[in-house]
Amino acid sequence: MRTIALVKRICIQMVRDKRTLALMMIAPLVILTLLHYLLSADTSSPRLGVNGIEEELVEQLNDKEIEVIQYDQLKNTNQVMKHDHLDGFLQIEGEEIHLTLTNDQPSTSKVLQTKVLQAISFESAKEQANNLSKFLQDIQSDLPNIPVNLGNTKTPDMHTSYIYGSSETTFFDQLSPILVGFFVFFFVFLISGIGLLRERTTGTLDRLMATPILRRDIVFGYLIGYGLFAIIQTLIVVFYAVKVLDIMLVGSLWNVVLINLSLALVALLLGILLSAFANSEFQMMQFIPIAIIPQVFFAGILPIEGMPEWMQMIAKCVPMYYGGNALVDVMYKGLGLDSIKSDLFVLLGFALVFIVLNIVALKKYRKI
Repeated sequence: MRTIALVKRICIQMVRDKRTLALMMIAPLVILTLLHYLLSADTSSPRLGVNGIEEELVEQLNDKEIEVIQYDQLKNTNQVMKHDHLDGFLQIEGEEIHLTLTNDQPSTSKVLQTKVLQAISFESAKEQANNLSKFLQDIQSDLPNIPVNLGNTKTPDMHTSYIYGSSETTFFDQLSPILVGFFVFFFVFLISGIGLLRERTTGTLDRLMATPILRRDIVFGYLIGYGLFAIIQTLIVVFYAVKVLDIMLVGSLWNVVLINLSLALVALLLGILLSAFANSEFQMMQFIPIAIIPQVFFAGILPIEGMPEWMQMIAKCVPMYYGGNALVDVMYKGLGLDSIKSDLFVLLGFALVFIVLNIVALKKYRKI
């Protein structure tokens, strides 16, 4: 009977807690829906610029689902690739074959390199077969005194160069900067949200409300207080990742610190904001599937370009989309502050929006 009474009490408590019940039922459906569309999305075809190649090879590349863009004149290959968002560029001058890969997505670059090599090998084998056929025809014509050139029977060598990284670059080299930013974001969010929630549950905030303090003063006070520890945590994570784990860093370390501090600021404000809608640590943890897991999906781990348009719009409303992009640009591509300033401004915009929402939440839910 005591067990039944305990079960009854828990059921009544859960039914009365509509927010917890809704999160338990809806959050898994939202995550499963996102995963379904993410994993079932068609991957975009790699874009390959070409110069000086024959139409037969172009047809072979098209058959391998490569989007081929032909260029008649070319001055600077790297600039053209960056400007036109090409995954690679193939040039053939006589017997020399040169392939330049952007390598911003190592897995895509390796697939593109394999397909290009297969297409070139096929055309080379086709040419050798034609030469052999011609040789046999000459023999049958009883012309032994005429020399016959079988051509090059060796598969042509292809010289490959990379704009970012090298042939040894792996997917983790491009993934690790995103993971550094995500861990900073996640733990700052968790600590700030639960920390402020504890202030409410222990009555500290109620005593603070009895004083003639403004809502914005409370927001900025908690922001600065928790922000100091967020800065320390961010510095520890970044320096440990770069100096101890030896994660690839091509650009400036201080730009990496700046990006992660911006992410920490956004996470701190988001944690404080969501704590206004939670009545316990259990409810705060339930916000993770809604607020944190989408940050992983849209941080750049999966190619954004291959997602449906409506998911790309959602991605641009997620702070980690800009943080992950900026971290990859600095740590993997070696770009400078000018290239990431737009991402930093967007992150600061998120911070300003969350500050305003925190002030509104204090007025509505905390009745200050």
